Amino acid sequence: MQAVVLAAGKGTRLRPLTEDKPKVLVEVDGTPLIEDVFDNLLEIGVTELVVVVGYRKEQIIERYGDEYQGVPITYTHQREQLGLAHAILQAEPHIDDDFVLMLGDNVFRGNLEDVINRQQEDRADAAFLVEEVPYEEASRYGVLDTNEYGEIVEVMEKPDDPPSNLVMTGFYTFTPAIFHACRLVQPSDRGEYELPDAIDLLIQSGRTIDAIRMDGWRIDVGYPEDRDEADQRLQEAGAMSLGE
Repeated sequence: MQAVVLAAGKGTRLRPLTEDKPKVLVEVDGTPLIEDVFDNLLEIGVTELVVVVGYRKEQIIERYGDEYQGVPITYTHQREQLGLAHAILQAEPHIDDDFVLMLGDNVFRGNLEDVINRQQEDRADAAFLVEEVPYEEASRYGVLDTNEYGEIVEVMEKPDDPPSNLVMTGFYTFTPAIFHACRLVQPSDRGEYELPDAIDLLIQSGRTIDAIRMDGWRIDVGYPEDRDEADQRLQEAGAMSLGE
């Protein structure tokens, strides 16, 4: 199973932590964000990593080289940070079949394997973890709009007036159909090619999409206070495991 890890961002909102390093090398509980992502992916059986790099990419490449714990790494360069859909397209030449996508700046402790299992069982074109967040935070994420039966009818990227507080997290599985959808996406008001817009195109075209509720927790490390919260959560989890 292949996994695409998006690691090209500058992490402007994480300054001063990112003044001299890419966002994914910011440490949580003594471990770089991207390394925590790698560990999660290896735990669920990923056998190849495709890492989309950009800002200060040489630091990532020099640190990890061409493999991580025996799993080969292929790097592909996003020359301009034009959104997640654009980033995914940079990985397309290296992807053979269905694949996992994980954002390099999210800390996960949860049911990642459930997403893979559900997509394979349903033969869906996409599956992803979702979670409920406070309404005032929903506009930071890709937000899901559902009908009276709980089915996803639309996905919106960072809407000013979110229709719900159910949001996508940073973990997905896709068939290669996502690449065609990404190529059809038009730039958003932010001038970026948004992944939720690509997923919405899959939904509108009648493709099968699965949304799996998160069982666990995750932190999107976008601001220094998010890094501090991730530090605390991981330290608490480590203390609990030592006490068992």
